[in-house]
Amino acid sequence: MELESAFHPASTPDYLPPVRMRELQLDRLRAVVRRAYGNVPLFRERLDARGLGPEDIRSLGDLRRLPFTTKADLRDTYPFGLFASPIEEVVRLHASSGTTGKPIVVAYTAQDLEVWTSVMVRALAACGLTHGDIVQNAYGYGLFTGGLGAHYGVESLGATVIPVSGGNTDRQIMVMKDFRVTAICCTPSYFIHLLERAGELGVNVRELPLRVGIFGAEPWTESMRRHIEIEGGIQAFDIYGLSEIIGPGVAVECSYHSGLHIFEDHFYPEIVDPETGGVLPDGEEGELVLTTLSKQAMPMIRYRTRDITSLAPEPCPCGRTVRRIGRIGRRSDDMMIVRGINVFPSQIEAALLAVEGTLPHYQIILTRQKGLDAIEVQVEITPELFSDKVGAMESLHGRLSYALEQTLGLRVDVTLAAARSIRRSEGKAQRVIDRRNLGEGRHENPSTVALPRK
Repeated sequence: MELESAFHPASTPDYLPPVRMRELQLDRLRAVVRRAYGNVPLFRERLDARGLGPEDIRSLGDLRRLPFTTKADLRDTYPFGLFASPIEEVVRLHASSGTTGKPIVVAYTAQDLEVWTSVMVRALAACGLTHGDIVQNAYGYGLFTGGLGAHYGVESLGATVIPVSGGNTDRQIMVMKDFRVTAICCTPSYFIHLLERAGELGVNVRELPLRVGIFGAEPWTESMRRHIEIEGGIQAFDIYGLSEIIGPGVAVECSYHSGLHIFEDHFYPEIVDPETGGVLPDGEEGELVLTTLSKQAMPMIRYRTRDITSLAPEPCPCGRTVRRIGRIGRRSDDMMIVRGINVFPSQIEAALLAVEGTLPHYQIILTRQKGLDAIEVQVEITPELFSDKVGAMESLHGRLSYALEQTLGLRVDVTLAAARSIRRSEGKAQRVIDRRNLGEGRHENPSTVALPRK
């Protein structure tokens, strides 16, 4: 994207007349279906099974005739089975966690990275950022898409990026204060933690030049937004994305905060019934399904995000013509998001049961401590171990903690529980207790032993 467009957002596709946008979408949809059909065996097999070919896409309405893509497809074809470009044309790989220990691999050509950068510039501009801002990027760098996605967007906007990444909270506060940061990118829960720690260090964030926060990678509520804006003295924006589609920059709020504008010239949205898969009309809540319209290395056709939202039917007062999705607060599956990391109960179960001495009864308890999500896993152990010497229990505790951290990429509080001490259910077991909106503190079980973490 030309730098000039970053300074004049009205020159971007965000303001295209709807008729022109639909024409552009149809042209790109036809091209991406041809590309996927010609280069992705799984997609070609599914279209052939339906008696369809790329030539059958004559209108945007024909999109609903195409098969869905799910996260299971990425796992089943790991690592490169859904690539539509030869590896020689792939210039970057990212990955996110999956339920089996295998990551979800995503690929980018040079043109894909240009698209990603361009939508991030549009997202940052929607949040009011310009070339004069100093942006503290506290998203994680590495296989996670958040850090680099925001980084290149800020640079292309012409603003100053500080690639501080995540963690090291005291240094984050020092950087924010000394570098006169005007905008920050991170998870909302981490920013709350930054606010609390800043207060302990005698730093009043409201007195700093910081004016904008761009928060994503985990669900957050309007009440959390109000808390952030009041305590931080900033304007807080919600940004949405997922690695399978491109990373951050799929959709973002504007200053009216009435939903997230989706950059639908690159990501075509549908809302479907989570149970039937039927397409729902604008305004009705359902599962968000996305089709990439310009992705080369790894096009996603009708990807089921499992995120529950709706498409706003009315225009936005900001003047953008790209449609908006509602704030995403829940998913149709059982995935939990803890500090921006996807966590599945099945991952936890597999890690626990791989350690000898545990029983197949466990409970996951989510709390919020000092503004940060915390996860505790209570697991029953055999009566012999529970009543044995402390050394044996310490050893088991250490092995469980290590197994969970290696599986999840996240530190977990492990509590060893006596046999039959975790409540049973006659129906579906309640594996997850989410207390994050009920105040801080941890759930206590009278028949458990919590050992200190080494």
